[in-house]
Amino acid sequence: MSTGNRIAAAPISWGVCEVPGWGYQLPAGRVLAEMQELGLAATELGPDGFLPGEPDRLAAVLAEHHLQAVGGFTPFVLHRREVDPLVELRRLLPGFVAAHAGVMVVSADTGLTGYDSRPLLDDGDWAVLLANLDRVTDEAAQHDITVVLHPHVGTMVESTGDVLRVLDGSSVALCLDTGHLLIGGTDPAELTREVPDRIAHTHLKDVDGAFARKVQEGRLTYTEAVRAGMYRPLGEGDVDIAAIVGHLEGHGYSGWYTLEQDTILVGPPEGAAGPAADVSTSATYVRGLLAG
Repeated sequence: MSTGNRIAAAPISWGVCEVPGWGYQLPAGRVLAEMQELGLAATELGPDGFLPGEPDRLAAVLAEHHLQAVGGFTPFVLHRREVDPLVELRRLLPGFVAAHAGVMVVSADTGLTGYDSRPLLDDGDWAVLLANLDRVTDEAAQHDITVVLHPHVGTMVESTGDVLRVLDGSSVALCLDTGHLLIGGTDPAELTREVPDRIAHTHLKDVDGAFARKVQEGRLTYTEAVRAGMYRPLGEGDVDIAAIVGHLEGHGYSGWYTLEQDTILVGPPEGAAGPAADVSTSATYVRGLLAG
């Protein structure tokens, strides 16, 4: 993959999300058309139902917009003994294989709705979670799909301690999500320097640090902060995106940079305003970093 075609987009940047009641959901046709207009090379698959589930139809829709599938965000309940994540994995694998989506972005779902609270795990729960991560990773690899664990606010892997426990106790690669790591208390630039070889996929987010602190302190829920504008176009927030990209490139990273700014829409954007404008700003910023 050459430098010029490693920038992907995620439907969540257009407000398309799996969480019930998240906000106005734009149709796939508009989202994909705007991705194409911005010159992006690929898209993540988005939540169930956003893109066609039938493989031939999915391939046709992507080809129509000159996009390839890079992967998809897939919440799995991994910590409950009575839930076998391989059941859900086997349901999803045919679609990923048909779409040639080589990365599956897994989050350690709480089993609850949304991202505003999470249960506490004991050592036994953690043992189940880590073992299940390896099981999912190994089975997906048999289909040439790389599983990456996405630390995510409001999931079972959120804080620095959670991330380190995953790195020490499993073989799974990481999705470096620069926003969720920062909000969860991890410096994403430092993590990039410490474990570049464990990073196989990247979600680039920039964050208004004042909002992130309010979430950390419990003064705002994650959803409230997103609605208020916690995520900023790349280069306009408090994450050192330039250092992160520079360090990854310097260590031979050849994966995707997915532009992902969680967004909540109250209705259909009008004219040139709306999510596409922020994604355009972010894409231009990353292209400049990669060209430099």
